[in-house]
Amino acid sequence: MSRINYVWRLIATAISFISFGVGGVILWWFIFPVANQFSGSQKIKINRNQRMVHYSFYLFIGLMHRLGIMTYEVIGIEKLNRPKQLVVANHPTLIDVVFLLSRIKHATCIVKAALLNNPAMRGPILNAGYISNENSEMMIDQCSEYLKTGGCLIVFPEGTRSQADKLSPFQRGAAAIALKSNCIITPVTITCNPSTLTKAEAWYQIPKKKFHLRMVVGDDIGFDEFYDAQSRPIAVRRLTEKLTDYFTKTKKIL
Repeated sequence: MSRINYVWRLIATAISFISFGVGGVILWWFIFPVANQFSGSQKIKINRNQRMVHYSFYLFIGLMHRLGIMTYEVIGIEKLNRPKQLVVANHPTLIDVVFLLSRIKHATCIVKAALLNNPAMRGPILNAGYISNENSEMMIDQCSEYLKTGGCLIVFPEGTRSQADKLSPFQRGAAAIALKSNCIITPVTITCNPSTLTKAEAWYQIPKKKFHLRMVVGDDIGFDEFYDAQSRPIAVRRLTEKLTDYFTKTKKIL
């Protein structure tokens, strides 16, 4: 029975990835063009498209759950979906951003410029206001302006998926964005057991049993004291250290 279950989960994983790709193309070629025909400012259209991405990712996570690939739980979801909120999360698996966006109705995130060549992601990137990391200074400015206008932004300070259940060094972009926009910082700790869909694993290297994805939304992280730093680079470094310390301690507890 365990062998049959493994084979089924492997097939179901393939079905899920194919569904994700097909869904992305449908959004790009059919859903977004129709939605953009409705009246409204650019901001209204982006919000509308973000909600569509939210619903599609919600369905995708539900599909993976119903196919028997994964289970999941979300703790503290009531702390999300607030204006001017910077959601800072660790990044253990490939589907972290999908999981987060499936629980946040209106949000943007930072994406690699190369993803514009990905048919499954090109539509959401162009239509839902996602921000490219191609130019770091421009990226920080765009993220800060988005937060100042009441948006919600998701950032993974590691910049890439964690290695072997260990946090990668935090980059300073999240701290720089927070200090420039004076937003809310809400930490989200994600754990995956058993480990899967890491940077070192291909999609077909599935675990021996279904994985459990757990998302714990923490209390807001204050950073008023860093405004007293002698310079912005020092403040950014200290806030980055505080974020690193938070996630290091939280992961050990969870």
